[in-house]
Amino acid sequence: MSKIKMTVDGNNAAAYVAYAFTDVAAIYPITPSSTMAEYVDEWAAKGKKNIFGQKVSVVEMESEAGAAGAVHGSLQAGALTTTFTASQGLLLMIPNMYKIAGELLPGVFHVSARAIAASSLSIFGDHQDVMATRQTGFAMLATGSVQEIMDLAPVAHLAAIKGRLPFLHFFDGFRTSHEIQKVEALEYSDLASLLDKEALNDFRNNALSPNHPVTRGTAQNPDIYFQTRESSNKYYDGIVGIVQDYMQQMSKLTGRQYDLFDYYGSPDAEHIIIAMGSITPVIEETIDYLNAAGEKYGLVKVHLYRPFSVKHLLNTIPKTVKKIAVLDRTKEPGSLGEPLYLDVKAALYEMENAPLVVGGRYGLGSKDTTPSEIKAVFDNLKLQNPKNGFTIGINDDVTHTSLPVTQKITAGSKSTIRCKFWGLGSDGTVGANKQAIKIIGDHTNKYAQGYFSYDSKKSGGVTVSHLRFGDEPIKSAYLIDEADYIACHNQSYVYQYDLLKGLKSGGTFVLNCLWAENEIEQHFPAKLKREIAQNNISFYTVNATKIAETIGLGNRINMIMQAAFFKLTNIIPIDEAVKYLKEAVVKAYGKKGENIVNTNYQAIDKGIEAVVKINVPESWKTAVEEPIPDIDEPDFIKNILRPMNAMNGDDLPVSAFNGYEDGTFPNGTSAYEKRGIAVNVPEWISDNCIQCNICSLVCPHAVIRPVLATKEELANAPATFVTKQAVGKGLEDLQFRIQVSTMDCTGCGNCADVCPAKEKALVMKKLDTQTEKEIPNYKFASTSISYKGDRFGTKTVKDTQFKEPLIEFSGACAGCGETAYIKLATQLFGDRMMIANATGCSSIWGASAPTTAYTVNHEGKGPSWANSLFEDNAEYGFGMYLGVKQLRERIADIANELISLNVDEKLKTALSQWLENKEEGEGSKTASANLLNVLNSYSPSDDQQKKLIAEIFEKQDYLIKRSQWILGGDGWAYDIGFGGLDHVLALGEDVNVLVFDTEIYSNTGGQSSKSTPTSAIAKFAASGKKAGKKDLAAQMMTYGNVYVAQISLGADRAQTLKAITEAEAYKGPSIIIAYAPCINHGLKQGMGRSVANEQYAVESGYWHLFRYNPELKAQGKNPFILDSKPPKLSFRDFIMDQVRFSSLAKQFPEEAEVLFSTLENQATEKYERLKKMAE
Repeated sequence: MSKIKMTVDGNNAAAYVAYAFTDVAAIYPITPSSTMAEYVDEWAAKGKKNIFGQKVSVVEMESEAGAAGAVHGSLQAGALTTTFTASQGLLLMIPNMYKIAGELLPGVFHVSARAIAASSLSIFGDHQDVMATRQTGFAMLATGSVQEIMDLAPVAHLAAIKGRLPFLHFFDGFRTSHEIQKVEALEYSDLASLLDKEALNDFRNNALSPNHPVTRGTAQNPDIYFQTRESSNKYYDGIVGIVQDYMQQMSKLTGRQYDLFDYYGSPDAEHIIIAMGSITPVIEETIDYLNAAGEKYGLVKVHLYRPFSVKHLLNTIPKTVKKIAVLDRTKEPGSLGEPLYLDVKAALYEMENAPLVVGGRYGLGSKDTTPSEIKAVFDNLKLQNPKNGFTIGINDDVTHTSLPVTQKITAGSKSTIRCKFWGLGSDGTVGANKQAIKIIGDHTNKYAQGYFSYDSKKSGGVTVSHLRFGDEPIKSAYLIDEADYIACHNQSYVYQYDLLKGLKSGGTFVLNCLWAENEIEQHFPAKLKREIAQNNISFYTVNATKIAETIGLGNRINMIMQAAFFKLTNIIPIDEAVKYLKEAVVKAYGKKGENIVNTNYQAIDKGIEAVVKINVPESWKTAVEEPIPDIDEPDFIKNILRPMNAMNGDDLPVSAFNGYEDGTFPNGTSAYEKRGIAVNVPEWISDNCIQCNICSLVCPHAVIRPVLATKEELANAPATFVTKQAVGKGLEDLQFRIQVSTMDCTGCGNCADVCPAKEKALVMKKLDTQTEKEIPNYKFASTSISYKGDRFGTKTVKDTQFKEPLIEFSGACAGCGETAYIKLATQLFGDRMMIANATGCSSIWGASAPTTAYTVNHEGKGPSWANSLFEDNAEYGFGMYLGVKQLRERIADIANELISLNVDEKLKTALSQWLENKEEGEGSKTASANLLNVLNSYSPSDDQQKKLIAEIFEKQDYLIKRSQWILGGDGWAYDIGFGGLDHVLALGEDVNVLVFDTEIYSNTGGQSSKSTPTSAIAKFAASGKKAGKKDLAAQMMTYGNVYVAQISLGADRAQTLKAITEAEAYKGPSIIIAYAPCINHGLKQGMGRSVANEQYAVESGYWHLFRYNPELKAQGKNPFILDSKPPKLSFRDFIMDQVRFSSLAKQFPEEAEVLFSTLENQATEKYERLKKMAE
């Protein structure tokens, strides 16, 4: 027997074990469990063998429900089958879980337990999902750390086989699934030695086979159903002993003791906590601290949760215990208590002199739980009447459930080194810190832990990495609140966050900034100056941004700052650190080419050289802030958005959300963020501008606005508010300007890239060269210049851009290919839009609390937006449409009844005009306004008229025709939501679908979808996708009455505008499929050329533009219009300009050539087919 040392996260550990015991893995991506399946897929692609000497067969299904069905079928065929899931994905599997358990099949589900979407979505960890499955018949096994996963996940597989029951093995999402720890693992040969081969043979021999046919899954009547359900009781009775036996075997092999319930703490404790999951090592750490001070506390750690063994629980609890607190990481509204609490209460019910038991909730949605809060639980138990139904980690000032924290304690080992890193999503900080953990874990004797907290934005959001290193095992499963080293990798954060909070006196602070030492005095906030000087902080700077730009890494500063970290901390001798870093570079980037490897080598070398020690002047100790003007802002902004954006959301009390209980947030809050995250932003050169407005059209974040102003409006303009004479008929009285909101820009550069002026009218400049003039300029443009969009139609791209964009400053990645499409739609119809948005990138960048990107126009109107789930979005949007339609039909009934009554001609005319324009977007706006004007001045002649008119006023919100839009990505439209989408479009109603086709599951990290093209490398397609891309447009055209278009904004702006306009005007269902480059594509020219990539895709023949308009059939015309011209650029060059294709050529060159040829042939054949359709 030998043990393997490895530095891995919890998902990797679970995948390592699962791979050993799995024949077939049926998978579907969902955060935070996806990486388990990704590891399994990657290992299978590389030929890794399981304990049976085979590669695992991995299949990605269209949904979690589909994955569960495939698991069920594979088990019935005699294959050991595994899946990985979480949250709503697990809930979709519940129907099959009953079947799998009822049929005594040894499947294993590995679940990184996650919150359930209720009034809001949360991708973070708790036990709400797994608790929803406790009645299915699955045995449930809980682990609380990466090491426990490695040691106990085998028990789930082994006991499932021997005991003939399926297992759900769960651990906390993110806190354990994404925490990196240095752990020990057993060799596969050791795991194989534990397998009950006779039980495995019995399972395989019992599989469905025509050689010994049986019938399974009969329909049963009341006479026998009850009995058959009870007949399996013996298996649940027997599984407890089987699990216990395997735990003892694992204990012998690992040297770490495990039981169904593990006790930790004083053997004669009077007060204990019972809990499971990642909270347990935190409780252990707290017990060590408190017991060392003379207390006698204990912990019962639950591993086997179902079946729940009362006997083993009672044997574990010390006889001295008088009071117990049970902690649940879930919420069951309306119940007497949460599940584990109720189980413990029931277990102790008949016990003589049973301890007092109270229950509490903690950690929902990955809310951090610290030793100080665990101490509050023990303090509560000491009271004569401890509070029951309590909460910890929040301030519940509404229903008063929370326990007070009376003392802040630091319970971790004093020898542990704690480091925090503030990063910007996509700058490489998180990836670099994962490498650091692995380097230290793999090349030293130190224990290492890494955890990474994120906000919900796409790339461009805040990331904070928490790294610990020490000579003792690290149990601190919570965020660092006392640090030895803090690094900030984004200069703008010095104005936004309390960066030095928790940094020890004498600690180290490192800042990536563009400022030279003599400029820091001018730019640095007084608060930071004082904290550095008063606490004797060693302060260093690194101009990593400049280095990265100079050597060709763009915004990827990770290797530069990582090299600085190793130099300053000296955890490993710097020469060795450089060696290990460069080895990590080859491993991470080797497949991307020698040039990228060498560039990263330069980054490491320059990062070590570029560290500058800042001499802190004595004057900093008394630095004083400049007065901040008092700004009048809405309550939501002051009381919720500002604290959350300052990373103080944890401190908000429950009462802050009074009025928001149902999840409703105000529109347009993103306008208050002003993140200032861009390094470079566009500067407008007025003399070069041709006033085409293309820059405004393509801007992913709506930060570029064409402005028209009268001379009177410009009288009070800032001196830097340069304008020029507006060009166009009827604009003779107006001045024109392109205004940039520099603080909302993400710096992608697409605007400058696509500018068609002979000399560029937009050039990228450093942010700090623009803010002084452009911040007041933008404020003036947005508050002092009147709206003039109503002077323009929507027939040309230029005209549309004078309309207000009703989505702005979203959390999308810089250069995102999705946002410009919906932005244009809001400019066309936003004042009457209803949007149902599938969960995915577009729901995250559209509405990540506290920021909402959809906003209102100058009249206070704008898109209503809502997200339900992932799979149900088409039905959700359709339901919206049906509800509105029904209420509008009632208004039509009233209008017809009033016309039939004795009302005057003016009212009859207004009612008739409304009925005639009822289904016309713009027409209904005019007719509705006229009708309300007439009704306001009309005096009803009798009670019936009065009653009917009153009802119209009650329903006046429904007078204008709504524009119903259903949005989502290709993962939704092509895969999990396809059945619903197909059904909704088949119903023939007037709804509009917009699919952002990134050809990948962008939101969950880049997994393959049915939209992913042949040969593209993606997660779940590690050796390149073998199947072709599904032709969703062709499928929808078969109905004949669905408007279908395929568009690409950068390729044909006019066609995009025409398609969106035609689709909305069509009195029936429509679907628009929009090509959307994604950061996951790995564009070699960068996301600053994503719009150019949209053009390249069409001109190379990769993507085709067309429209299918059923209305043309009635005119005797061909409904199909091919808008793409024959390809004129190289198809192969186009795909090789993206890492998702080119990396296949490096890893699997022979297979790549075959797949590339297949892909090109598919594209050529499709274009020829489309040409024939257009004839």
